[in-house]
Amino acid sequence: MDEEEDLRLARMTPEISRRTLVMLRGLAGLEPAERVPEDAMAVADEILAEHGTDGLRVLVMTLAAWATAQIENVAELSRRSHEAVLDAMELACLEAGAED
Repeated sequence: MDEEEDLRLARMTPEISRRTLVMLRGLAGLEPAERVPEDAMAVADEILAEHGTDGLRVLVMTLAAWATAQIENVAELSRRSHEAVLDAMELACLEAGAED
């Protein structure tokens, strides 16, 4: 990223980080679980409408940073490698796809 782009994204990061946390609070424990993607997409659509693709980029960067931190926490707490945690996540995705 160039300096101008970096500054532009940095200006919207606090707001989008706050909205991401609000979204995650609403999604955690949501039933039925099939509503999670739908509700997350609504937030992404709102951010896109208000901030354009830069807003979506910040949303993705925020989620990636938080997901990575949580994968590291799970790995440490479960005494598994990051790769083992990711393998378990991938297996869950494959199993979910097999149910379709």
